[in-house]
Amino acid sequence: MRFDGQIRVVLAVSGRSITLSDMCGESRVVPPALLFADDGFVVVDSSGRMPLPPVSLLETLPQPVLEKALWWEGHILEVLHGLPPDAPQDTEAKPEYSPTRSLTAREGAKASELTVGGYKVSASTVGKKRRRYERSGVLGLADHRPVRKTPKYGTVDDAVVAAMRQAISEAVDASTRTGTFLLWRTGEILKSNDEDRGTQPPSRATLYRLLDKLASGTHTTGSAVTRRSRAHGAKAPFGELPAFAPGEVMQIDSTPLDVLVRLDDGVTGKVELTGMIDVATRTVTAAVLRPTTKSVDASVLLARTVTPEVMRPGWIDALRMSRSVLPHRRLLSIDERLEHAAARPVIVPEMIVCDHGKAFISRNFLASCRFLEIDIQPAHKGSPFEKGHIEKMLNSVGTLFTQFLSGFTGHNTDRRGRNLDKQPLWPLLELQELLDEWLVDPFTDRRSSIPALNCDDS
Repeated sequence: MRFDGQIRVVLAVSGRSITLSDMCGESRVVPPALLFADDGFVVVDSSGRMPLPPVSLLETLPQPVLEKALWWEGHILEVLHGLPPDAPQDTEAKPEYSPTRSLTAREGAKASELTVGGYKVSASTVGKKRRRYERSGVLGLADHRPVRKTPKYGTVDDAVVAAMRQAISEAVDASTRTGTFLLWRTGEILKSNDEDRGTQPPSRATLYRLLDKLASGTHTTGSAVTRRSRAHGAKAPFGELPAFAPGEVMQIDSTPLDVLVRLDDGVTGKVELTGMIDVATRTVTAAVLRPTTKSVDASVLLARTVTPEVMRPGWIDALRMSRSVLPHRRLLSIDERLEHAAARPVIVPEMIVCDHGKAFISRNFLASCRFLEIDIQPAHKGSPFEKGHIEKMLNSVGTLFTQFLSGFTGHNTDRRGRNLDKQPLWPLLELQELLDEWLVDPFTDRRSSIPALNCDDS
């Protein structure tokens, strides 16, 4: 305050007197009446009252931390006012905490008192506690480490985090690359953005740690199939559609057939197998072989599903119970009933589950389904497990049928033999006939009719 033409500091206030200190440190006791009667009296600066503690924040502190903060509050109040808050009325302040002494001296006295009491602390620590209390109250005395929320990605700039997230999202449908490429791509994204061009990325080790956090569970540097399945799969809980009647739920899909075939133009190549299965009865209603699956092939497959498949010449003999692995002597009468029977049951689909292949979401196939009043239910992208029945059926064709054919290649190059194109290969049409016969009765042992097992080296 300004009094008697000088700036003075209030050291103590009582009912009858006010203790002031000038710039030289000399104290002076002035009655309040004399102070207020001075024409130059004005309050220059005031620290005001201590802020009330935010109760909601204090409740978040652990009980030991809160008790320690309240313990410090009592000592800091004694430093500031000379008396602790629980002192009895009319208690005189200790000489070392007298308002006539400077704050530095009182802080040193408090540090010595606490050290003698077994709590080693310096005068600078008491000064820091006092300034925090004057600024934030009890909350400033509390240890915030137990409830401190550290940044999720440390001190890394948000622009770097956003750029790396974009690099990881771009890698979902791309070929699998290493972490080195992702770090390079992150830098390129930062350079291409005008707002983030000046952002300095952290060290390479920090970037790799950030990549481990952001790419956790995404298989960004792992399996591409799993990565796409995780990214495009269902976000909510899901399960298989229950099917209780034939045709209620059917599944369709295509896959390359692991066998070399002689095509119509005489060229050796591989073909694709497209099939449809009924979920309720596990019946393969149709399967077609084509060099490349197109939309018209999916429509042809649908037509064959709703059309009866009659027995063809030679099938009756191949399907006789005498050639089956079943106890045929008790089933010989069935051969007579199979002579004019249909090869496969006719099942009209009500719903077809498919993936996002071009042939299955084409205009031709969708128009065919609308004409037959069939619902189409596409599975999530990269989620083959949502149509597991057809996936298992296509895999079974490779293990139970394709490996017995001449020209079998295996499902990858590690399992491929040599000179496969020099073996006697099946024409496409004959292989289609053989596949249809195998689907009618896969339990009949007809391997002796396949040229691959009739060679002299067999």
